[in-house]
Amino acid sequence: MSQPMKDGATDHRGEKLPELSKSAKNMQMDKLLSAPMPTFDGKTPGSPFWSNVAYWIARRILAVQFRTSEVSGIETLPMDRGNLCCAWHTNGLMDPLQIVLKHPKNFVMGGRHDLVTRPLLSWWTRKLAVQPVVRKAELLRGGCSEEEATQINGRSLLMLSTGISAGFGCVLFPEGTSHDESSMLRFRTGPFRTVFAAAALAKASNKPLPAVIPIGLHFREREKFRTDVWVEYGSPHTIAEEEIPLDLVQAVSHGNWVEPPAESVFSLRDKIRTQLVPLTPNTSTWEEYHALQLMGHVESLRTNQPLVSWREEVQSARALRLLLQPQLTEQEVIKNVAVPEITHPAIGSAKAAALILNECQLDGRDLNASGTDLRRVEPFSLVKKVVRLPLLLSLLPLFIYAYTPQIAMGRILGDSTDEGLDARTSYHFLAAMFGSLMFWPFMILGLLAIEHVNHETLVSVLGFDWLNIIGTSSLHQNLARMLFMLAVLPCFWLCGRTSTLLWDDWCDLKRAMRRFRFNSTKRQNLRGALKILHSEMDKL
Repeated sequence: MSQPMKDGATDHRGEKLPELSKSAKNMQMDKLLSAPMPTFDGKTPGSPFWSNVAYWIARRILAVQFRTSEVSGIETLPMDRGNLCCAWHTNGLMDPLQIVLKHPKNFVMGGRHDLVTRPLLSWWTRKLAVQPVVRKAELLRGGCSEEEATQINGRSLLMLSTGISAGFGCVLFPEGTSHDESSMLRFRTGPFRTVFAAAALAKASNKPLPAVIPIGLHFREREKFRTDVWVEYGSPHTIAEEEIPLDLVQAVSHGNWVEPPAESVFSLRDKIRTQLVPLTPNTSTWEEYHALQLMGHVESLRTNQPLVSWREEVQSARALRLLLQPQLTEQEVIKNVAVPEITHPAIGSAKAAALILNECQLDGRDLNASGTDLRRVEPFSLVKKVVRLPLLLSLLPLFIYAYTPQIAMGRILGDSTDEGLDARTSYHFLAAMFGSLMFWPFMILGLLAIEHVNHETLVSVLGFDWLNIIGTSSLHQNLARMLFMLAVLPCFWLCGRTSTLLWDDWCDLKRAMRRFRFNSTKRQNLRGALKILHSEMDKL
């Protein structure tokens, strides 16, 4: 999170350090120093088997967690060299997962130190050879000594650099912490020092120098289940060979961590910041960004080209921001000068309309074809949902049985965390990942127990004894049970996928009901604000 703690700790610039969660305060030095080292002679830095298992499970979960997911710019990625991916950081664990799982390369990974010390999670991060990083916030608050932080970070950054130089991908967040602001925080230098060391290693080995990839991460409502996401890979930036000093090449080639030239690091940091800024909302407030999104919808409706995807909504808001926002100079962007507020007359009415809609959990997608009022229910969409309702409802009991424990775990952890909204979906993801592995074996055994109690009834319904489908011996019956257990797993997965459609239909129905039951006074205010917005947009 971005809120400062009350202890008054600041960095060397005098800026208050970000808040630390209970987990981040718990520095377990013995576990950090014993974190497994990655290897780079295979296809994955960690365990090949467990890496592929983790990626497979994570992709299945994200397919359920997000309603729409889009990626662009993959064709621009240089696949002949290592890639360091940099993005702004507002959604906890979801940010690196979106990058890692959508990038064609396997990744060497580093992250906050407690990723390799937390219960359950640490087992996976160690199998993936995740390297712990101690942030300035932990160091300055006395979580560890400067010598310990230097030892851990030096080793971790060297391992990440080695992985990048070997051709793997890596993701690091220059802001250094997840936050909830509508514009980027000041950049730290860690990622850029890492990639310079990687470039030196690549130069020593006569390999292609790594590229830095700026990435836009766009979540509609980051804390919500079944929200939309767009991952936008920007133009790669390759370090020039003449920027890499010979002493750095010699040092890292002998396994020693040496700091790259500060001026080169700062230059790369500033260059990537100027590339990343346009790939974020970059507004003075979230309310202002929501107003731009609404204006994008209104403009598209005025031209009879309604926005049909989350990506189009982001691009439309971006175009309006470029048109209306006072432009900072490149040096002001680099110095992290506060984003100027948009003062165009259209923004006031757009904010008013967006606020009215937001209070009722609606947005620009709920406007009618002329962008002057709320739209009505679409009969064709309603019929489609009604037609598939019986099928979805038939699988609902199995879903409730299979998923209730992990849903409860996810809600409890996500709603009680001290890390803010940016960690909520991370806990939901972890509950889904670990919950399936933890609970499903017991849920399947529970089904066998229920079958055992009601065996005779089931035989009479089926007309045959399913335990004897292979043979009548005890071995054959046990094999039948094993096949049943294996068959239940895809059934659990299928009912999970279909339940998301039922959830989407339910959310769409509630959305339609909100439009139908919209308060008359608010509706009049909305129409008035939209009318003013149209008149102001006529002048653009």
